[in-house]
Amino acid sequence: MATTVRRAVLNLPAAPLGPENPLPALRPLDEMHVLGERDRAALPHDMARQIGYRPLTTVLPVRVLDGYGRERTPAGLDAIVIENDRLRATVLPGLGGRIHSLHHKPTGRELLYRNPVLQPADFALNGAWFSGGIEWNIGATGHTTLSCAPLHAARVPAPDGGEMVRLWEWERLRDLPFQVDLWLPEESDFLHVGVRIRNPHEHTAPVYWWSNIAVPEGERTRVLAPADEAWHFGYERTLTRVPVPVSGSVDRTYPLRGDFPADYFYEVPDGARRWIASLDEDGRGLVQTSTDLLRGRKLFLWGSGAGGRRWQEWLTEPGTVGYAEIQAGLARTQLEHVPLEPGAEFSWLESYGPLSADPLTVHGEDWAAARAETEQRLAEALPRTEVEAAYAAWRPCADTEPGEPLATGSGWGALEVRRGKYELPGTPFADSTLGEQQRPWLELLDQGTFPEPCLAAPPGPSLVSPHWRDMLETAPAEPLTEYHLGVAQWHAGDRAQAVRSWERGLVLAPSRWPLLRCLAVAAEEGRQRDRAADLYAEAFEDLCGGRRDDGEAWTAATAALGREAMEALLTAGRPAAVRSVWAALPPAVRQRGRFRLLEARLLIAEGDRAAARAVFDEGFEVADLREGAEILDEVWARLTDEPLPGRYNYRMRPRS
Repeated sequence: MATTVRRAVLNLPAAPLGPENPLPALRPLDEMHVLGERDRAALPHDMARQIGYRPLTTVLPVRVLDGYGRERTPAGLDAIVIENDRLRATVLPGLGGRIHSLHHKPTGRELLYRNPVLQPADFALNGAWFSGGIEWNIGATGHTTLSCAPLHAARVPAPDGGEMVRLWEWERLRDLPFQVDLWLPEESDFLHVGVRIRNPHEHTAPVYWWSNIAVPEGERTRVLAPADEAWHFGYERTLTRVPVPVSGSVDRTYPLRGDFPADYFYEVPDGARRWIASLDEDGRGLVQTSTDLLRGRKLFLWGSGAGGRRWQEWLTEPGTVGYAEIQAGLARTQLEHVPLEPGAEFSWLESYGPLSADPLTVHGEDWAAARAETEQRLAEALPRTEVEAAYAAWRPCADTEPGEPLATGSGWGALEVRRGKYELPGTPFADSTLGEQQRPWLELLDQGTFPEPCLAAPPGPSLVSPHWRDMLETAPAEPLTEYHLGVAQWHAGDRAQAVRSWERGLVLAPSRWPLLRCLAVAAEEGRQRDRAADLYAEAFEDLCGGRRDDGEAWTAATAALGREAMEALLTAGRPAAVRSVWAALPPAVRQRGRFRLLEARLLIAEGDRAAARAVFDEGFEVADLREGAEILDEVWARLTDEPLPGRYNYRMRPRS
């Protein structure tokens, strides 16, 4: 059959994403993959330089997604299916363009780990993320803020005269447009993926990219890559060079042989073909290869320990097969960012398909022979020259204007293109995509004023790039303008000026709580614990007094501010004030797992340890528990010396 592209609906049990958190993300980025200057000093010079190159401090201007829960109901997800007589790829354009499934028809095998549910969890830079399939991570170290966001999608003519699918968006952390072209040649066993990232600005931009592939794990599943060494990151925030495959007397190329979650960034020699494969006990599985620009290869494993297994259950369903991740990126490690010059671009081609190799050799003790066998079978299935030829054939198509629309992303790209007058052939950001969130910024752009709201409501998203900050500085100094200006100044590192802007806004603000909350965060970051507590208490009281209804936006604001206020008041040692905030929360909010945990902490502060223990015994689930978080261990340890119950054990590193 000829290659076809069609719309479809994927039916899965899904937990709704919920509303955005309306509080701007002013706090430092909560990302596990961080190294200090002393640790970087021992690394290769180029790696150390790129690790220290413009890391993010916040996820501004993106909003946090933490309004999801754990209750899943049947849902129909918009999908795009690309299919020939050999492969069928199912893509989710509304969820970051994730490839949910890659099905090999001749063998009836699913090549990816295909998650049977859609369960958000707090793994993305801005919160909500879900496991499974192939995801496109752009922006900064971590899972992209687009993990659960819609991308633009359309049909585009493929290099062989057929059809391919183009996905594109404006990545807001770095203000860079990118595209992903999915091309399945007729009668091919391999899906080609052409990727392009462009820098339309007059300044150099830091770029991050890792293609993240979830594959089924098993006792005899082995991950192979062309390397004899790797950089190990084990959530103790250290990066060490280790041999491959055996490290510490354990063969780490088998994902289930580790005790704790870990990253292995393979040291692929210059000139070697870029590839990584996951093969089962029969020597069958998935291989990914690419043109040489995509340098890095990585294995992430959950390990066999209690914490890793609990996370596996948390991200899918108990009793389902677990997964590991094989990945490919622009740098050697995910701690690095690569500079992209003004007006320049990065582009490359990736290929995904089935691979079969001799199982005795693949699982033998001779690592060099296992690698050679895998690479030879890859060369037979898809020669390196064929990948390079496919890239050369795709590259002229990258500028082709899209045809029939298949999905619509956000309006932020259209706003930036309108402001910067950028010309981006192949990735149009149409004015028709501009929506309610962009409307006040359009008015600022076109008329020089930021509109004050007609009705009291939580403020919309802030923009923080230098050009928007400049426009806010010259706009009339209305309270909402001062609020957004302060956020932009905070993002730029001018914290004293941000505080002055927020304080000016307070003078005439009809709704004071957004500004008070920003000032509270500033006080916290300045280690003014008592002042932060005072400001939070005042902000929460103002919100409750001015709340207009119990709609989604107000409930999200109440929950977000209430949580932060309780945290700050607990830190300041004011349990009575915490109890007042708790009492003012809507009953449904108090029943959320995050707030049950806060209740237990409050009860401890009030001296009622038995009641706090009863909260744990009754059971709760913190839906937005952060990757690497140890708060459950810490609170439990304040109650008892008993072992932490398995349902609360998400530990990702050994106890020190």
